Amino acid sequence: MRLKVSRSKNSASLYVTKTVYINKKERTITVEKLGTEVELREKLNGADPYEWAKEYIRKLNEKEKEQTRKILVPFEQSKIIPKDEQRSFNGGYLFLQKIYHELGLHKICKEISQKYKFDFDMNSILSRLIYSRVIFPSSKLATYELSKKFIEQPNFDLHQIYRALEFLAKETDFIQSSLYENSLKVSKRNTGILYYDCTNYFFEIEQEDGDKQYGPSKDHKPNPIIQMGLFMDGDGIPLAFSINKGNMNEQLTLKPLEKKIISDF
Repeated sequence: MRLKVSRSKNSASLYVTKTVYINKKERTITVEKLGTEVELREKLNGADPYEWAKEYIRKLNEKEKEQTRKILVPFEQSKIIPKDEQRSFNGGYLFLQKIYHELGLHKICKEISQKYKFDFDMNSILSRLIYSRVIFPSSKLATYELSKKFIEQPNFDLHQIYRALEFLAKETDFIQSSLYENSLKVSKRNTGILYYDCTNYFFEIEQEDGDKQYGPSKDHKPNPIIQMGLFMDGDGIPLAFSINKGNMNEQLTLKPLEKKIISDF
């Protein structure tokens, strides 16, 4: 960087300029306008503005040189890396964390925790389940292991994940209605048109149990299944879902969920 003085008939202006290369062509750009000679003399209480400007630019060049200097890291080939010590972490979930908090899921977890008085951290468990479902969908055990690679380490045990699922299932309606209300603060929802569809999930079991019943499987698996009905708004963003017995006619699942949407949303 260097000093440039632009003179006119009645004044002189001082600039900090720099030569750069854009598309292999040399160009001079203005980094900073320091002011006119008169302005600087007044600001510096009569001191020489040119000497001050040269010293100011010298310091700028020193800072730039400091920031671009090469750094040499000592390397010892004989040094042994400690065993079983985690040295790398996954930070790819942090953009999801922002959305998670914008939707108020941490506050929803707090209300559920206050209601049931359990001793584990519901917010920590639910957030890891969601992050892992987006990043690397897998089992609860694999999710637990994946969460150990995050920058923020989990403060729960594997068995507490399974306990948390019970309370999340109980509060499904509360979670869905709260999420809808919170989503309105994040984005406008297109509810002029609603889409509805069903799918089903099979279980590696042979005996029917509760909602897990034999029915027409979309995967053509000879196992008990459950059905899931999902409503989406006009932009394809989920609005509400319901879980139904595997042997239930899909067409009969629409009206109950429609009534629920009208009452809750």
